[in-house]
Amino acid sequence: MSIKPDSWIEKMALEHTMIDPFTPRQVRKGAVSYGMSSYGYDVTAADEFQIFTNVNAVVIDPKAFDPNSLIEGTLQEDEKGIYIVAPPNSFVLARTIEYMRMPRNVVGLMTVKSTYARCGIVSPPTVLEPEWEGHITIEISNTTPLPARIYANEGIAQVLFFLSDEDCQVSYADRKGKYQGQRGITLPKVKPR
Repeated sequence: MSIKPDSWIEKMALEHTMIDPFTPRQVRKGAVSYGMSSYGYDVTAADEFQIFTNVNAVVIDPKAFDPNSLIEGTLQEDEKGIYIVAPPNSFVLARTIEYMRMPRNVVGLMTVKSTYARCGIVSPPTVLEPEWEGHITIEISNTTPLPARIYANEGIAQVLFFLSDEDCQVSYADRKGKYQGQRGITLPKVKPR
């Protein structure tokens, strides 16, 4: 298994729509960077956010997720950009603008951008399985005791692509994974027994 460089990522994005839309160069001026990097791709946050809240006093249950535990994030805008404010010690769900289509012999690993991590804004690593496709739903944690801005239409996380020496026996698409083809922010699901 090997990590793939920018030339491979660009070829897969342009010829196989692995990343759509695709930004072939890293955009940095005045923004949290996004687009192509040396050995990865920095995905952008869409202007769609949901914030965890305890207003409705629900219990978080991944087997029966109650959408009342979330409220829509209110977009704000100033000279720095479009953003939402994540409350202190809270979680936000976001999604990528990019729609990803993973090849059968490739695994993606997504991690938060260091610009956010240095501010105490983190996200657990997420695996993009072979032949999975969709918008990436991202859990963003504001670990600080202060409100924090999360910017829309700017970089939020980086995806690294690992090419296997051989194809897997059963891909995410083969097993009809529950998040296959997801669009928008997708809440937790558990298939019935």
